[in-house]
Amino acid sequence: MTRALEWAVARRGNASYAGRCLAFVEDAFERPNQIEVFGEATAAEAAAALELTPYESAHPPAAGSLVFFACGGPLNGVDREWGHVGIALGDGRVVHAWNEVRVDDALEIPRLRPAPGWSAARLIGWASAGQLLRGHRPRDWGKAAG
Repeated sequence: MTRALEWAVARRGNASYAGRCLAFVEDAFERPNQIEVFGEATAAEAAAALELTPYESAHPPAAGSLVFFACGGPLNGVDREWGHVGIALGDGRVVHAWNEVRVDDALEIPRLRPAPGWSAARLIGWASAGQLLRGHRPRDWGKAAG
């Protein structure tokens, strides 16, 4: 988990994950740990598939937990509920891919300016990293596809 957080925080300012928050979270766990995570297609689908715990500011989720938000709008010509997700740092802050990778207090993310046509993010809960990692497998990063 520490590797995932280090990888994620080291990408602060990276705009290549804009609109791809779930890909950012999956890469944070996969790349430094050489594993493959089998998840959902969108943050909203991942939130629906996991058992979320309500977010309580007095007891923020542990570092490495996934923090989910409801939001939606147009993306690649499709307008729907996509959701948003980031990784908890354990102190109420979340590293996440918004317009760029950034660190924000989870309670402040709903105040961020959404992309044009998108609804504001609404905090809906969190899930442990263990839930994301269920079913993962080691990845042979050096093996060419055959």
